[in-house]
Amino acid sequence: MAQLWGGRFEGTINELAWSFNASISFDARFLEVDVRGSKAHAMMLAKQGIISDSEKDGIVAGLDSILSDVQSGKLQITDKYEDIHSFLEANLIDRIGDAGKKVHTGRSRNDQVALDMRLYARDEVVEMSEHLKNMLTALLTMMKDNLDTYMPGFTHLQKAQPVTLAHHLGAYFEMFKRDLLRMKDIYERMNYCPLGAGALAGTTYPLDREYTAKLLDFYGPTLNSMDSVSDRDYLIEYLAALSTIMMHLSRFSEEIIIWNSNEYRFVEIDDAYSTGSSIMPQKKNPDIAELVRGKTGRVYGDLMSLLTTMKGIPLAYNKDMQEDKEAAFDAMDNVKNCLALFTDMLRTLKFNKEQMERSAMMGFTNATDAADYLVNKGMPFRDAHSVIGRLVLYCIDKKCAIDDLDLKELKGFSDLFENDIFDAISLKTCVEKRLTIGAPSSAAMSKVIGAGEEFLQNFNIK
Repeated sequence: MAQLWGGRFEGTINELAWSFNASISFDARFLEVDVRGSKAHAMMLAKQGIISDSEKDGIVAGLDSILSDVQSGKLQITDKYEDIHSFLEANLIDRIGDAGKKVHTGRSRNDQVALDMRLYARDEVVEMSEHLKNMLTALLTMMKDNLDTYMPGFTHLQKAQPVTLAHHLGAYFEMFKRDLLRMKDIYERMNYCPLGAGALAGTTYPLDREYTAKLLDFYGPTLNSMDSVSDRDYLIEYLAALSTIMMHLSRFSEEIIIWNSNEYRFVEIDDAYSTGSSIMPQKKNPDIAELVRGKTGRVYGDLMSLLTTMKGIPLAYNKDMQEDKEAAFDAMDNVKNCLALFTDMLRTLKFNKEQMERSAMMGFTNATDAADYLVNKGMPFRDAHSVIGRLVLYCIDKKCAIDDLDLKELKGFSDLFENDIFDAISLKTCVEKRLTIGAPSSAAMSKVIGAGEEFLQNFNIK
């Protein structure tokens, strides 16, 4: 059992307690960031004259060799070690001798693990941003391709007014754009370096915390040593943002699942993102979309786990905080996988445009425009609303759309109807006359798409 403590103890720790206390099984993924942080710490120690340049060079070379050997498989991380920090330090001492014992000078495991989690989470935020940009790029392409793909817009899951597929997808573009902006917000708040905070009260060594922060590409050092080692707000913020991403993915998944059903037939999901039934040979199930929807609850659970862990912890560091890692890693891994899979699935969807257009017509989504037609002919809106309501009932009984009626039938409801009614209530007219920004017309959508392209071109998380 390799550990960073023990001088105070005469007995040995219980084997079960050792396993319960150890974190090597999940914090091994900190290896690269722990090496990065330890190298920066050693360079700062040498700059300050706390260790010699030759000792610093030996530490840096030794750390690089350990990382290389682990990555190549030559060196294995095992449960002989309590955590990744003890693994790295023990192997460093084995390789370079007493100089390796100096790497921990002026540093506690508390500020070391705080640094590792910040570095790791910061890398994840950057990577998540790329996944979101891929999603937004895919959505923009689909929007440009479907400016005149007419479909019903819904409220209460009831067909309401005609829109385009571009407009519908544009709503998700706005959601994921906000998610991307949240990544930038989180990056801005989290990008301060806790290294040098020590266990909780700093250190008597003349550390240059600004220099360490600069080496690690932070904006600067954190300003309170107690908060530095006990802060997990940035993780809670990140998991909250990941939960919001999953909520958006889940809503999108739900719509694709509905659209893929036999009743809607709006889309066909590519075989690569579908599965079949073990007993029903006709089935083609939207399992990927369903799993994305299902994993949303898991990510919510990770957020609630971390919030609950942190809610009663007094200052400063407490061992409870070791529980932040598994929940955070689980959320990060699942959201990245869900975003990547969903984006690829989205790019391969085939839309049944004729079915979508017919559904908009049969759903009487142009009824509001028909009422507006009568208003423009001089009828009070409340009377027009009543006339079109009776007209819809008539069409339901006949199992047809308003557009399918002839002028004689329409005049049976109002003499104000003329031949221009058919153009007035065509899906194209209903959509294209809505010109305000944010509306579904091709003119308005083209401006929005242009703004979306400019946003992605100019976005930089740093």
